[in-house]
Amino acid sequence: MDWVLAPIDATQAHEVGFAVSWHARSMMLAWGVLSPLAVLIARYFKVMPGQDWPRELDNQTWWRGHWMGQGAVALLTLFGLGLILGVSDGPGLHGSLGYMLLCLMGVQILVGIFRGSKGGPTAPAPDGSIRGDHYDMTFWRVMFEWVHKLFGYAALVLAAIVILAGLWEANAPRWMWISILAWWAGLMIAAAILQGQGRAIDTYQAIWGPDPGHPGNRRKPIGWGISRRTEGDVHVRRNRRHGL
Repeated sequence: MDWVLAPIDATQAHEVGFAVSWHARSMMLAWGVLSPLAVLIARYFKVMPGQDWPRELDNQTWWRGHWMGQGAVALLTLFGLGLILGVSDGPGLHGSLGYMLLCLMGVQILVGIFRGSKGGPTAPAPDGSIRGDHYDMTFWRVMFEWVHKLFGYAALVLAAIVILAGLWEANAPRWMWISILAWWAGLMIAAAILQGQGRAIDTYQAIWGPDPGHPGNRRKPIGWGISRRTEGDVHVRRNRRHGL
């Protein structure tokens, strides 16, 4: 227990003030816990367990979990930034990388706001048209998905580096290192299992189904390891579920 409670560098003390300690807690909760969890939800729970897809479409549980989780990340980040601005002597490695992470967060918020219209049978325009950036997979929507996904995964990697650099600069106790590394390991194991189960379902199909008549189903899904199913696959899975 003494070893677990001791700082990572036992030759030096772990001494941080009120502002630094709460800065660390808010940023750890935001980027170490909530952000990767929100990404996991968005990637693997577009179709929920037990959902009769594609008869039941556009389940927005993943969407709410993702934007609410990342919204909490943004609020906690601003809170943590405000705490540290008044006491920081200089950015250092941790601070410099942290500001890069803030820039990524800002880009993600902007592209999310200006991602374009949805459209489709589930969200028609007031005039009854089903045209929309997402439904038609316009150039604007395609660019949004590439930027949002690439920058999102880059932010996760950068956040992990920033957190570890911060723990080192603060000479954090070993239990903190063990806790966050165990949490990340658990998320990665869960992601590997869900990926193997084919749960990374294409957003477009999760919303509108596999009908090739939908324009987005006639182009490749965006991102790595995304599952896309044909109507034949759906019938096979349904027959297996019913023992046929």
